[in-house]
Amino acid sequence: MATVGFIGLGNMGGPMAINLIKAGHQVKGFDLAAAAIATFTENGGNSVASASEAAQDVDFVITMLPAGAHVRSVYGSTDGIIATARAGTTFIDCSTIDVQSARDVAQSAADAGFDMVDAPVSGGVAGAAGATLTFMVGGTETGFTAAEPILSAMGKNIVHAGDAGNGQAAKICNNMILGISMIGVCEAFVLAEKLGLDHQKLFDISSTASGQCWSLTSYCPVPGPVETAPSNRDYQPGFSAAMMLKDLKLAQEAAQATSAPTPLGAQAAALYALFDAAGHAQTDFSGIIKFLRGEA
Repeated sequence: MATVGFIGLGNMGGPMAINLIKAGHQVKGFDLAAAAIATFTENGGNSVASASEAAQDVDFVITMLPAGAHVRSVYGSTDGIIATARAGTTFIDCSTIDVQSARDVAQSAADAGFDMVDAPVSGGVAGAAGATLTFMVGGTETGFTAAEPILSAMGKNIVHAGDAGNGQAAKICNNMILGISMIGVCEAFVLAEKLGLDHQKLFDISSTASGQCWSLTSYCPVPGPVETAPSNRDYQPGFSAAMMLKDLKLAQEAAQATSAPTPLGAQAAALYALFDAAGHAQTDFSGIIKFLRGEA
């Protein structure tokens, strides 16, 4: 079993760290939020006073941080992870950040002699709790081989997407598809309501026809057809509108940097920005159907 330093014990990182503990690994963790630390220690984790302390004398360091600026700082500052970790430590960044930051930090780690992978996740809070996440991993073959057993304790699907930053590229492309498709499914249900077509009837037909997609069959935005969907919990988030907006903005930044045409991605980002600004940042992203109805 490995010794792991885990930095960022929030809604996603906390359950992920606990699953490592359940798998038999020794985990010491750091977070700025006292409540997150309390939950972590109640489940067998060892709390430490700083990110640099979490990175000392461990086999792996995992980070789950809000944005690229945080990742750059936590890894690259004078008392950051790269400066304080012992030789042979593997770095795994599970944050969702911009591709360039991922590549820059990975290069800094490589220059210092460390293997590092970017390994953003898909699956939301439920996937983090159930250890069923998908990890999209960018980095060298050596880094991926080292990280895979640790990632397997937290997820079911671990895919090597290529070189450093390609995990982030896969994540933002995937979530752009998700954001666009959810809006399309919501629009279809709103139109069906106007036309007098029952929710369940539309679901039964489209779920077995050409309209079938994950946003419909796994995460249906209207109550009833999919029992586990947030629509049956008043849109309490599995994946918040704020997080979807973050990912869509990252996709748009990447599209602008590479001159890639993403007109639907841009429209999806604009709609989620309006939904967020209307006070629904912490509503599940499928709750945008309320906005399309004019209810939010």
